[in-house]
Amino acid sequence: MTSPGPAQPTQPPQTSVLLPTGDDAVRVTPTRLADGRELLYFDDTQAYVSGAQTRRLDDPRPLPDRFAPVVGEDGVARPVTGPELRRDPLTGEWIAMAAHRMNRTFLPPADANPLAPAKPGAAYQDGEIPAEDYDVVVFENRFPSLMAVPGESDATTLRDGEEVWPVRPAAGRCEVICFSADANASLATVTPRRMRTVIEAWAHRTEALNALPGIEQVFAFENRGKEIGVTLHHPHGQIYAFPYLTPRAQAMLTQAREHRERTGRLLGADVLAAELAHGERIVLESEHWVAYVPFAAKWPVEVHLAPRRDVPDLPALTDAERADLAVTYLRLLGVLDRFFETDDGEPIPLPYISGWQQAPAREGRDDWRLHLQVFSVLRAPNKLKYLAGVESGQSAWISDTTPERIATRLQELTR
Repeated sequence: MTSPGPAQPTQPPQTSVLLPTGDDAVRVTPTRLADGRELLYFDDTQAYVSGAQTRRLDDPRPLPDRFAPVVGEDGVARPVTGPELRRDPLTGEWIAMAAHRMNRTFLPPADANPLAPAKPGAAYQDGEIPAEDYDVVVFENRFPSLMAVPGESDATTLRDGEEVWPVRPAAGRCEVICFSADANASLATVTPRRMRTVIEAWAHRTEALNALPGIEQVFAFENRGKEIGVTLHHPHGQIYAFPYLTPRAQAMLTQAREHRERTGRLLGADVLAAELAHGERIVLESEHWVAYVPFAAKWPVEVHLAPRRDVPDLPALTDAERADLAVTYLRLLGVLDRFFETDDGEPIPLPYISGWQQAPAREGRDDWRLHLQVFSVLRAPNKLKYLAGVESGQSAWISDTTPERIATRLQELTR
């Protein structure tokens, strides 16, 4: 099987698409960056939704084709190679080797933010978004951990002929999603209308990436806060399309299958039903969504947000569920940002990782149930949970609190 090759850096005629989202219409306009990477604008501003205006589609940067041969120190041009996957013979896990990411952007100054819109009147700047403004934008990462190289087979081979050293190209895709053109904003501060556009972008990209040959799983996530290790403070997230099932997804799928075989029921549905029946860890509810602290929460702060209906992934959500999610998600983020306070009673914006646990692209979709996981490494103001010996070395987790205490605090904030 050969991985799909991204299009070359040309500027073909672009066709925008109006997503059928009821009253909350979103126009999607694709283009290509100077090195051939795909960029898509997701617009909810009326002038762009109507088609009266369009975003800038050309990229003036003198970037070379990212798949052009690379000239080495010896003066010889060689085909570009992508990141590599190596299989750990002791655990069976695939590990991506992406050494080029050592040179990625790290905490740039405000005037060199690559996710900011282009400066008005500037002929050139090394930013990723050519338009002078945008609503939501998605583009292929310039420093990807996963990348399909045209013409490169994704077959598994043995390094140096060793049976215990399987290798294969990391032929997936990594995208960046910018939630706002405002570098000082956060996902928690956008309007429900803009949050709906973000949801449409997540769903759109999930469906598109799931359809790529060789892709097994799509993971849309956000890292927020320096404590998490964020290297760009502009409000943004990422979308990874994996050419394999991640260890967590594989473990969850195994549990779901065993539960189905034992009970004939969907595990995710039974988990939500149990939380609703007992109620002590329910954080908030809406018509279509329920937020709760999971029974065996690992992290100092952890919440799951699940739809009431059995849904495998974001593309399967109805318009009503998406509209409700836009409001409920923002409400949940607002509560989380008040979980910790300073000595003066001022809220501390929560550093967190938020990720959509979606059904795999092909395997086990009937056994999966969509939910969002939000968690933080902050265990108290100015105190982090470090993954020490047994957690880092053995994946044997020890919680510094209890799920019930986490839930009680969140419930206090929703009253």
